[in-house]
This record gives sequence, C-alpha cells and structure tokens, in this order.
Amino acid sequence: MTTEAISERLRDAERTAMPIVPVRDEVGMDGIPAAYAVQEATTAAGLRAGRRLVGRKIGLTAKSVQRQLGVDQPDYGMLFADMEVPDGEQVPAGLLIAPRVEAEMAFVLGRDLHCPSPTMADVLRAVDCVLPAIEIVDSRIAGWDIRIADTIADNASSGRFVLGGAGALHRRHRPAAGGHGAGPRRGADVDGRGRRLPRPPADRGAVAGPQDG
Repeated sequence: MTTEAISERLRDAERTAMPIVPVRDEVGMDGIPAAYAVQEATTAAGLRAGRRLVGRKIGLTAKSVQRQLGVDQPDYGMLFADMEVPDGEQVPAGLLIAPRVEAEMAFVLGRDLHCPSPTMADVLRAVDCVLPAIEIVDSRIAGWDIRIADTIADNASSGRFVLGGAGALHRRHRPAAGGHGAGPRRGADVDGRGRRLPRPPADRGAVAGPQDG
C-alpha cells in the first residue's frame, strides 16, 4: 500500500470517527522513516484543505512508554488551529474515537528556530512563555493497538489540545546576549494577563515538561 493510501485511510478514520486496524504492516520494513512519510502526507493534505499549522507536539517522552513501544526516542506530530479547544469549552461526544487526557506544558515561541541543530540557548531565546495545557490524545487505530509505526503515521496520536489562559513569562531564565549564563533579570515577571508573578526560590531551575507519553 502506498504512503498516500495509508494516509487516506487514517484521514477517513478521523473524519468518520471509525477506527481502523493497525497500519504497521502496510508501513513495512522502513519503519519510522516510512511512518513519518505517511504523517507528512496527512499534513500536506490538511494544508491543501486550508487547515493552518500552529505547532508541534512531542510524545513518548517517558522512558517507560518508549520501552513499551520498543523505541529509544520521542516522536512528534503536527498541531492544527482547528484542533484547539478553547479553555472551558466542551468536546462533543462522538467527535473523537478513544480519547485520553494528559496534562502538559505548552511552550509558545516568539520566533522561529531556523538553525538545523538549535542549542538550549537558542530555544530559550525563542520561547516567549509557557502555558498550562491539556492534550486530548486519540488513536485512529482500533483499541489503541499501536506500535511506534502506527502512532507516528497517525500524527503521533494527536486529537485536540487546550491552552490555559495565563502564561508565565520566563525571561528571567534566559541566557545573556552572548549565550553564557542565565542569571535573573531585574523587574517583575507577569502572567499572560499582566499580573505580577512571585519569584521562585533561588535553587529552582527552569520549567520542565511532564514525562508521560
């Protein structure tokens, strides 16, 4: 089965909310690269249909989940604007197939990262704020019977996402202009609504994301 045909099956499953059997056998021996090719075909189809790409998700960050799927690295998927659920609103029953909810942290970039291998300093300079978030994962594969090729091809099992209403500016943790050190900056930090945030204890490091899948 071709990359486009697998992508079309997954898109039909999402559109109809009817799950399909795993696609790992169709992806074949090429494994992870072939699965990402399917995901890219799905992304391209969405863009052609007028969907707007707004972010990326990282999954499989927990070592226990990586061992479960037989991999040693996270995976990633695409987030479109129409996947966002406004904070406080409901997700209609039947919209998704087998949703699960995960607590996450969303890093909002103020500018793109154009370098192919960005350093931690590059990333910190690009991030404007961190938001509390909820990820609603979903699988177009029946019964969550997934292996790594299935979840990557299926857009990393993305479903919907919710962003919290206030972002904690992290400029205090940014490195100096030369990229050396990350000392505190003078002045008050504020949340996304302009309210002053308390300063953390001196021994508290930068915010880290959750380590679940």
